Amino acid sequence: MNTKELIQVLSQASGVSGHEEEVSRMIEDYLKEYSDEVKKDTLGNVIAFKKGTKGCCKIMLAAHMDEIGLMVKDIDKNGFIRFTNIGGVDQRTLLCQEVTIHGKEKVYGIIGVKPPHLTTDEERGKALTIDQLMVDTGYTKEELEEKITIGDIITIRRSLTSLKNNWVAGKALDDRVGVAVLYACLKELQDLKHQADVFCVATVQEEVGTRGAITSTFAIEPDIGIAIDVGFGRTPELSQYETIELDKGPAFVTGPNIHPAIFNSLKNVAKDNYISYQVEIATGHSGTDAWPMQVSKSGVATGVISIPLRYMHTSVETISLSDIEMTGKLLAKYIMSLNDKNMEEFLCY
Repeated sequence: MNTKELIQVLSQASGVSGHEEEVSRMIEDYLKEYSDEVKKDTLGNVIAFKKGTKGCCKIMLAAHMDEIGLMVKDIDKNGFIRFTNIGGVDQRTLLCQEVTIHGKEKVYGIIGVKPPHLTTDEERGKALTIDQLMVDTGYTKEELEEKITIGDIITIRRSLTSLKNNWVAGKALDDRVGVAVLYACLKELQDLKHQADVFCVATVQEEVGTRGAITSTFAIEPDIGIAIDVGFGRTPELSQYETIELDKGPAFVTGPNIHPAIFNSLKNVAKDNYISYQVEIATGHSGTDAWPMQVSKSGVATGVISIPLRYMHTSVETISLSDIEMTGKLLAKYIMSLNDKNMEEFLCY
């Protein structure tokens, strides 16, 4: 399966935080192809293990599989569905979206809006809040109650769109692109003799508190942990100092959440293998799985790799497929760079 095909399948799957079952089954199947063992833990993390030739150290690569989404909270007498959010949903982007309600069966609907002809000047100047929005399915209240119930998950219904220059746009690319990087890395490692044991973890519930990374890091006890997530892709209205560019390779994050040896060694591996990279700063919490990884048990040396992504937390998140492929190659080379390395000396600073 090529990168675009994988991204398409993962993007269009359902996997709202705490309800990742559909996408996790897919990820489990795909990672089995290039792993020695794949298992799922109690919380739902998918952990793919690839044994090293010496088992000299353990490196954990984490990318979250969950996506932001919605949840049914009421069905009114006319069959309209009121909902709330799970994770950081931008309410401005919900108007006129097609949605899927995951009940006893899938129910399709739309989030409508009052026609502009019937709105006042004051109404047209204000953004609607989530409490003012409803899903219309065409069903009556009685028909709906046979198919869905309070607490059912709602996802945006969106197909992956191909753009020019090997770019694609769709929903949940934050952070299904990170999962695609794990797949690409494991694929690259098939022809390489790496000494380190590799744990590729597709984590759950990152969008609501990095919970999957907390439990999986505790269980694995890695020497090195690297989170693969997305960073803010540059667009004209955003500061160049707070964004990273598509098609310019992954960005390595630096800041207090990052171990200096990991940051510097990632840069060195990229340079040695002629892989383009960028630098991103995080002056506090990185907002990624690296945060709980860093403070697990007695501490883990952590790094963060960001894939440039435009329009984060919308249904038209946009990425370059070449950035994913470069990052997969980079991580495989990085794992190889750990061969015969003295971990205690390497991580001491």
